[in-house]
Formats: sequence, C-alpha cells, structure tokens
Amino acid sequence: MAEAALLLQPEAAAERDAREKLALWDGRPDTTAPLTDRQTDSVLELKAAAEDLPVPAELPIEDLCNLTSQSLPIAQTSVVPESTEDILLKGFTSLEMEEERIETAQQFFSWFAKLQTQMDQDEGTKYRQMRDYLSGFQEQCDAILNDVNNALQHLESLQKQYLFVSNKTGTLHEACEQLLKEQSELVDLAENIQQKLSYFNELETINTKLNSPTLSVNSEGFIPMLAKLDDCITYISSHPNFKDYPVYLLKFKQCLSKALHLMKTYTVNTLQNLTSQLLKRDPSSVPNADNAFTLFYVKFRAAAPKVRTLIEQIEQRSEKIPEYQQLLNDIHQCYLDQRELLLGPSITCTVTELTSQNNRDHCALIRSGCAFMVHVCQDEHQLYNEFFTKPTSKLDELLEKLCVSLYDVFRPLIIHVIHLETLSELCGILKNEVLEDHVQNNAEQLGAFAAGVKQMLEDVQERLVYRTHIYIQTDITGYKPAPGDLAYPDKLVMMEQIAQSLKDEQKKVPPSEALFSDVQLEEAEPPNNLTKSGSTESLGPRAQTTISPADLHGMWYPTVRRTLVCLSKLYRCIDRAVFQGLSQEALAACVQSLLGASESISKKKTQIDGQLFLIKHLLILREQIAPFHTEFTIKEISLDLKKTRDAAFKILNPMTVPRFFRLNSNNALIEFLLEGTPEIREHYLDSKKDVDRHLKSACEQFIQQQTKLFVEQLEEFLTKVSALNTMASQGGPKYTLSQQPWAQPE
Repeated sequence: MAEAALLLQPEAAAERDAREKLALWDGRPDTTAPLTDRQTDSVLELKAAAEDLPVPAELPIEDLCNLTSQSLPIAQTSVVPESTEDILLKGFTSLEMEEERIETAQQFFSWFAKLQTQMDQDEGTKYRQMRDYLSGFQEQCDAILNDVNNALQHLESLQKQYLFVSNKTGTLHEACEQLLKEQSELVDLAENIQQKLSYFNELETINTKLNSPTLSVNSEGFIPMLAKLDDCITYISSHPNFKDYPVYLLKFKQCLSKALHLMKTYTVNTLQNLTSQLLKRDPSSVPNADNAFTLFYVKFRAAAPKVRTLIEQIEQRSEKIPEYQQLLNDIHQCYLDQRELLLGPSITCTVTELTSQNNRDHCALIRSGCAFMVHVCQDEHQLYNEFFTKPTSKLDELLEKLCVSLYDVFRPLIIHVIHLETLSELCGILKNEVLEDHVQNNAEQLGAFAAGVKQMLEDVQERLVYRTHIYIQTDITGYKPAPGDLAYPDKLVMMEQIAQSLKDEQKKVPPSEALFSDVQLEEAEPPNNLTKSGSTESLGPRAQTTISPADLHGMWYPTVRRTLVCLSKLYRCIDRAVFQGLSQEALAACVQSLLGASESISKKKTQIDGQLFLIKHLLILREQIAPFHTEFTIKEISLDLKKTRDAAFKILNPMTVPRFFRLNSNNALIEFLLEGTPEIREHYLDSKKDVDRHLKSACEQFIQQQTKLFVEQLEEFLTKVSALNTMASQGGPKYTLSQQPWAQPE
C-alpha cells in the first residue's frame, strides 16, 4: 500500500505542475496567445475527463486521428491497473497451483526474488505503456507540427505569391485606368478637334449652297444655312489664334456678303415691284384719293408676309453682327423711299384739295388737315409693324417730312390771318383738340406729327402775339372815343328809364303771357365765359344775380370790353410768361384810356361824373381780371448811368487834369474805370397793383371832393367862430355870435 501511495504521488505532482504551468501560461503579462475564459473552461473540462482515462496503447498516427468519442470507453476498459495486493495474491495462487513446493528458505527467497522481479516488471508496465503512449503522441505531435510547418511554409509561399499577384494586378489595374484615361482624353481631344473642324468644314457646304443657281431665300434650308454661317463667323472671330484664321474669316465674310446680297435683292425687288405696280395703275380707275390710299395700304399688307420672316431674321442678328445692321438700314431706307414715293404726291394732292374746299374757313381747314395726317401717321405705323418688329427713327423722319407738306400749305394762310378770334380758335384747336386729345392718347405713333403741330402752334401763337400788340396799340391805346361813349351819366339814366318802362309794361300783362324782353335776355347771357380756361367765373360782374341795365357789359367803356375780351382769348392760347407781358401792356393801355375818358367826361359834365366813371370801370377791370390764375407782373431791366455821369463830370474837372499822369491809385482814368461802371437795375411792373393804385387814388379824390362839397360851408363857419374867439381872448372887442351877420339863423 505504501508503494502504491508512492506510485500515485508523481501523478498528483504532475497534475499540480500542470495547473501551475497553466496558471503561469495564462497569468503571464506578455503572453502572445492568452486564453479566453471559454478556452480556460474547455481545458479544465478536458482535464477533468482525462483524469479517469487509462493510458492508451500505442496507436499509429492515422488511427489516433480517426479516434472518436465512441472508441474512448473501449480504451478505458482494455487496460486496468493492478494493485500490490492483487499481484501478491496472484503469486500465492500460482504458487499453490504449481507442483513445486517451497520447502527451503532458499527456494522462498528465489521465488520471492522472481516474484519481486515480476512485480517490478508488472509495476513498470504501465509506465512503459504510458511512455510508449506519450511517445506515440509525441510522434504524432511531431508529425502534426511538421505538417503544420509544411502548411505554414505553403501558406507563406501562397502569401508571397498572393502579394506578387496582387501587386501585379494593382499595377495592371493602374495601367488599365491610365489607358482608359488616356483613351478618354484622346476621345475628347478628337471630339474637340472634330467640333472645331466642323466650323471650317462647313465652308465648302455653305459656299456650294450659295453658288447654287436654284437657291432661294424663301427655301427651307436658307435660314438654317444662315444660322450656321453666323455661328461659324462668330466662332472663328472669337479664336484669332488659329493658324488659318484670316483666310477662313475672309472666306466666311464673302459667303455672308453673298447671303446678304440675296436677301437685300429679294426684299428691295419686292418693294420696288409693289411701288411700280401701284404707280403704273391708271389714275382714272381710282375714283378718289381715299380709295388710292386704301389701295396703297392693301397691296403692301398683302406682300408683307413674303418678306416679314426674312426681315425678322435680319432684325434678330442686327445687334450682334454689323453687316446685318447695315442691311437692315438699307431695307428701312428702301421701304421708306417707296412709301414716300407713293404718299408724297397723294398727300400733297389731298392737302391742296382740302385747302380749296375750306379756303375761307381756316379752323375747318386745320381740323380736316390734322385729322387727315393723324390717319396717315397711324396707318403708316401699322403698316410698318406688318413688315418690321423693331422701331426705327427713320419712320418718324419720313412722317415729319410728310407733315411738312401740310405745314407748308397752312403757314402762308396762317400768317395772313388778322382776327384775334380766329387766331385764338386756331390755337385752341391745335393745343386742345390735336395735341391734348389725339397726340397724348397715341404719343408713340403721332410723335412726328406732334412736332409739326407744335411748330404750327408756335407760328399761330407768334402771329397772335403780334396781332395783339397791334390791337392794343390801335384799338385800346389809339382808341378815339365817340360822343356816345362819353355820354355819362345820360346813357345810364336812359337805360334805367327803359328798364323801368319795361317793368311797368310787364306788370300790366298777365304772367302767363309775359315774354322775356331783349334786356332780360341780355341780362341772362354773360358777355364771355372763362370756364374753358379753368375758372368758373364769367366776365359779367354778377352773372347769377339781377343785373341793372346800367351794369350790362354792353354799357362798359369800349376799351375795357376790348381789353377783357382780348385777355380771355389770350389766356387759353399762349404761355403764361407771354400772357403776363401782354396782359400788363393791355391793362396799362386800358387804364390810360380810362384816365383820358375820365378827364373828357369831367370837362363836358362834372368832375363827379368823371370820377364815378373812372371808379366804376376800374372796379369792373379789377373784378374781371381776378379769375385769371396768373400774375400780372413783368420784370424790366434798365441800365443806371448815374455813376458813369458823375465819374465823367469828375474827370472833366480842371482840378483832376494833373492826376492823369500819376502812376498810383489816385490816377483819374483808373478812378473813372472803377467808379463809372453802369449799374443794372431790375424793376417789376404789376398791372393788377397799378389798377388798385389808380382805383385807390380815384376813390380818395372822390371822397375828398364829396366831403368838401358837404362840409365846406360848415368849415368856413367854424373858421370864423374860431377867429372871433381868438380875437376876444387876445383882448380885442368882444362880439356875440348872434350879432354877426354871417351867424344869423337865415
């Protein structure tokens, strides 16, 4: 038993060593292959299962590899270790069975030695078996290790081959990518070259088409060819660094010139043929001028679609290529020349016909002539839009030239008009009806016509201003009053008596049969109205109230009536600045005529009648100029020579003769130049204030005269009483007032 215990001690020591080594293996900090928790648990489970396994017999490596878990129990039961007691019992049993008997001690010791030897052999068998078993495992492990080493060598070789192949493959891929990149670059380069060459290759195609005798500008391929030609010229012009740039550009320009010549020839021929067809018509076949104009427009409108598409292409390219702009200008000029060739004689004939029809009625002539030119301008713009899409200033130049024919006919008639009413009505027609109504509503089409109308209006206004100056000088300043004009207050008394007699007759007639008398009709009608000029007040002093016959405008002094009528005509016709100057001149002349008439009445009648006449008409004048929304003020510039005169007298003084030759600042000539400079003075003349000033002066004189008339005797009486009191206060004789003969009650 003791020996068996000794035999088991190495096994326990081996297990302990294995655990310690396993712990050391797993506990090393620098281990290269640390065991995970699952691996550690697996090792412990295998170790626990292998503790009870017998030592297996030596097996070849092939059989060891083919061992399965099912063959392990067989190996367990094949070898069973025997204890010392079993061996001894087995020895004694065999001894009893043997025939030999141990009789002597020597035999016993021999048997015991033999038994001991056998025991030793039996005891070493398991170790030998374990050794052999472990040796087999060692061999198998060596073989496995050898196989593993061979496999590692093969793997290393495979790794080297893989790296070699991988490097070769990467190099091949890079080479392929580089080739693909170069191929793409070459393809792009080829396409770029082909694209650039396509513009140059188009030269032959375009040149062939342009030289073809069957080519027409209306064919379907002409406009695309034109677009391609423009693209080629634009491209070549933008790349002057190309080798044959000048040659190809020149050739393409030549092709462009051919194409432009074809378009110009076609368009010009079309327009000229239209004109020639219309001019060759028999004039007798056209009944009147209106039908002729209609024929001119109908023919051109019918031919517009033939050239409009071509002209649109030219207009679209005119902003980019100068040659197209020049072609468009030539087409514009041709079109306008043809229109002028057709319209010029017709317009002149129509204007002449209108002049003969309205020879005495200038207003009707202006209305009909302007209406005719308005229709011509509108029709020309509409016809132009049928051919072209972009406007041109040449059309307005043509229309201005056509309007000049109207102006040339009307101007000689206008400058011979002498009546202010006709001139003012002409101004109203041109300014209000034509410019404001027609031109402002269609300023784009009537711009050229407006220029001619404005020129005509300026001529009429100039003529009106000139005739107004003459009218003021002859009919206001130079007016010679008739005896009836100065019959104040007789004519006023007579008008009051007539009005009173009419009222008495109306009282006798029943109301249902009463009729308005001439005087009442005249009262209800104001002399002139300013509503057209923007004012709601009339020239009548009290249009909405009962007017005395003595206050009717027919009873006004003729210069007052003429002045107000003249101002009412001018207010709507001329500019405000010109109106201010004329109004100041007219009012000043009117006031002077009233002052002269007042003096004449005062000499023929009484001073009171002259003053009342002046006050009444100044009040009328002041009241009637109030509705004019303007200033009756003008600025006059005068030259004041007072300093020049004083300096001249000073230099001619004998005392200053020696100072002519002084070289300092006291030289007489220098003083004359510095001190004798004339002064420019500005004076403002206000006619409205002049009227107020004359009215105030006349009222003050009338008040003083009337006051003196009523209180003159009382003033003399008070003067005598004052003298009587003064004499008594100075110690003279005292007289009572009742004793004086001039103080009697009678």
